[in-house]
Amino acid sequence: MIRAIAKTVAVISALWLAASCTNSAMYDCSFDMPGEQWNRDSVLAFKVEVTDTVTPYNILFCNRITGQYPYSNMFLFITIVAPDRSRQTDTLECILADKKGKWLGKGFGSVWSNTVNYKQNIIFPQSGAYTFYIEQAMRIENLPHVLDAGLKIEKTK
Repeated sequence: MIRAIAKTVAVISALWLAASCTNSAMYDCSFDMPGEQWNRDSVLAFKVEVTDTVTPYNILFCNRITGQYPYSNMFLFITIVAPDRSRQTDTLECILADKKGKWLGKGFGSVWSNTVNYKQNIIFPQSGAYTFYIEQAMRIENLPHVLDAGLKIEKTK
């Protein structure tokens, strides 16, 4: 019995490792929102070590919301601080529902996961630590029904 369980765990672990090796993500991190709300003053900070200055990457914003999220979109301010301390700030609108109110993204029960392109096919101009700051830019101080938000950087396919 113990051997069967150990064998099953070994097979599942091997499959998991094989799947994770095929993932093209260079960076993937998210933060849980306390109380399922994103306060305007809660700026998310992601520090990314970049060593590859040749390969093109896609930068994506990821979030999970509940079906009670009151808007069809989410506005963000994103600031990138490069290793040389130069800064770039953008506003990103994430469309989360269509015009009829149908949620976009992937749903499971009352939770919806969204991945929104922020920048595509970018090549980092210098190696070193890049810091990405993301803050919600809606006209409400506490944005309700946001479970988590994150940043993903992956090689362009």
